[in-house]
Amino acid sequence: MSTPEPDGAAQARPPMVQIRGVHKRFGRLEVLKGIDLEVAGGEVLSLIGPSGSGKSTLLRCINRLETIQAGAIRVDGELIGCRAHGGRLYELPEREVCRQRADIGMVFQRFNLFPHMNVLENIVEAPIRVRRVPAARAREQALRLLERVGLGARAGAYPAQLSGGQQQRVAIARALAMQPKVMLFDEPTSALDPELVDEVLAVMRTLAAEGMTMIVVTHEIGFARDVGHRVAFMDGGVVVEQGPAREVLARPRHERTRSFLARVLGDGAT
Repeated sequence: MSTPEPDGAAQARPPMVQIRGVHKRFGRLEVLKGIDLEVAGGEVLSLIGPSGSGKSTLLRCINRLETIQAGAIRVDGELIGCRAHGGRLYELPEREVCRQRADIGMVFQRFNLFPHMNVLENIVEAPIRVRRVPAARAREQALRLLERVGLGARAGAYPAQLSGGQQQRVAIARALAMQPKVMLFDEPTSALDPELVDEVLAVMRTLAAEGMTMIVVTHEIGFARDVGHRVAFMDGGVVVEQGPAREVLARPRHERTRSFLARVLGDGAT
């Protein structure tokens, strides 16, 4: 298991993801109420908190699957989903949003693999169609990625022939095939049987050790403590507390964070 580099070292690098004053509403329901976060290049940020706190919505805003009502999000210095002109922000056309989204890998709770395509076809689809990667090169890259996630022998299998953990590892390989600048994980182990969780977390640990910038919504407190550089605890659409992972998880400052962790750890999380 890798040991995260000290928080100060991660923060010394320029931010890869900048979130400033982000608000998101669904009708009258305000889900995000002014989120401010930064993630340095190569850093792993774990988002924890109760269901309904806005964690998954925040991820979907970062890659513009959801539009925001106020604030700004930048990835590698580039405004996501809009452009600035004359002191105002204007929405980008969908084609430009799709170009930006290609740089932001996302792995969902459910695997979302194409059931009619085999594993290899699932992985090469986006690089060929979106990145215009030649088919032969996309195939070579996909096979390397399958080896990387421990599924080199399953290239010809279909999703229905794989376990949930294997499908989620294919989903990770598919996201990596786009060579993203940042990877977003939305509770990637929540739909898995307990015995399959470790095989997915092992892949994520490897990515973290290799320096991939990651934002992970998770209830796996052990992963957040051992792999994450920082933790942000969200509740009610705001960031209640954030800081170095081991510090926040061992000595939370806010009562709301303490009560959440007591409940989660009391339920058997490690």
